[in-house]
Amino acid sequence: MSEKKDSHISDIIKKVVSVGVGAAFMTEESVKKILEDLPLPKDIISGLVQNAKGAKEDFSKGIREELRNHLSKIDVAKITSDLLDKYDVEVEAKFKFKKKSEAKSE
Repeated sequence: MSEKKDSHISDIIKKVVSVGVGAAFMTEESVKKILEDLPLPKDIISGLVQNAKGAKEDFSKGIREELRNHLSKIDVAKITSDLLDKYDVEVEAKFKFKKKSEAKSE
């Protein structure tokens, strides 16, 4: 009986940890839905949902800051100048005129 109980607790812990790790990629509703099935008090589930929401916000903020930092180091004028110095620019265009439908009301 004790092994079964330990296994059940182990499964709960695994699910909580997996939700915590995957929270950055999940919506708040999906986190709630997964945690609903667990036999945990509502205040603990609420805390886990808040932690998941915070993890998602922290992850998003970190990605934004890294991208901003990386992009701020790019010298667009230099890249454009190098591109124009090293390559010829060739533009091909196709224009097509279609008669307007006579069914339109004026």
